[in-house]
Amino acid sequence: MSISLSPFTKEQLLPQEEKLEVARHKSELFIGIPNETCYQERRICLTPDAVNSLVNNGHRVMIEAGAGENSSYSDKEYSDAGAEVTQDTRKVFGCPMLLKVGTPTLAEIEMMHNQTILISSIQLKTKDKAYFEALSKKKITALAFEYIKDQDGSYPAVRCSSEIAGTASILIAAELMITNEFGKGLLFGNITGVAPTEVVILGAGTVGEFAAKTALGLGATVKVFDNSITKLRRLQNNLNQRIFTSTIQSKAVLKALRRCDVAIGAIRGKERCPVVVSETMVEHMKHGAVIVDVSIDTGGCFETSEVTTHEKPTFIKNNVLHYCVPNIPSRYSKTASLSISNILSPFIMKIAEDGGIESALRCDSGLKNGVYMYHGILTNKAIGDWFDLPNNDINLIVF
Repeated sequence: MSISLSPFTKEQLLPQEEKLEVARHKSELFIGIPNETCYQERRICLTPDAVNSLVNNGHRVMIEAGAGENSSYSDKEYSDAGAEVTQDTRKVFGCPMLLKVGTPTLAEIEMMHNQTILISSIQLKTKDKAYFEALSKKKITALAFEYIKDQDGSYPAVRCSSEIAGTASILIAAELMITNEFGKGLLFGNITGVAPTEVVILGAGTVGEFAAKTALGLGATVKVFDNSITKLRRLQNNLNQRIFTSTIQSKAVLKALRRCDVAIGAIRGKERCPVVVSETMVEHMKHGAVIVDVSIDTGGCFETSEVTTHEKPTFIKNNVLHYCVPNIPSRYSKTASLSISNILSPFIMKIAEDGGIESALRCDSGLKNGVYMYHGILTNKAIGDWFDLPNNDINLIVF
């Protein structure tokens, strides 16, 4: 009887094949940035610094002349950063990858080449069926800022816009309260011996949180209303101080509105945001009080709200000054552009490092979540249901 002294079998001692990682081949991108044609849109997707970083990594960026002017970036700054500046709009739309803040028009989609990659916002409420049919016809792969997820599962583009809108709502209210045709001549703050300004915020999401932070920073008294106890608790924790919070009950809201100098609407809904302040409640507010309805993007949470523009932003109703401009971040175009650029640049770099959009979508589920059109196939069920369009699950196409 023979006894083997080796701990290995004969098969284990034979040379084995080695499994090596398949190297990813870096892709070179050619990015086009056209002028924004959407109404009141003043932002741009990439700052000159971001363009410089992309160019230094071997990518090409073509920008339409004047595209950065509304964000205080000159053509020379982009040219110095390494971008190709052109007057030819059609040439820019011919680039394999397009970056836009607003969605392209049907005429602009017509200028795109087949299989173009489009990264922009989607602004679903302003779209119609023809937009998605035009993208499908051109076999476009389209990603929406609003749908791209970060590593922690949050939506960075939505959060940044909400941060800007929340902070801006208080600064706008402070500006409207100065002495003018209708302003009360109040300073937004807490001056010794003078009662502080009272602010009511409807909604405890990101907009409400940053509005509360800004108002408290200026010395105002703040009351926040929301029907989510979880959101109210999170807001209290993020503010690091105790403030008045309450669920939305008509009697409590009316009592707060009667006393306040400023009311901020920051409620979001899945489709149209709920109206929580009736016209009768607005009638009980102080003469010269200010309403800033940030929720106007989704219909407004004050019954008296009507959409206004950056050129003519306010109107008076029931002796209350209303500010109801959609897309508030566009008012602060440079800050908003920096914010968008900081979010998009790493994703664009990742697309290049992974070897193109196909590989990047396989490697990054957050980026994949941003896709609503893949080579002309609609991959977002909500959009498909909304516009009665056929759609497929992206996870069944890209895996």
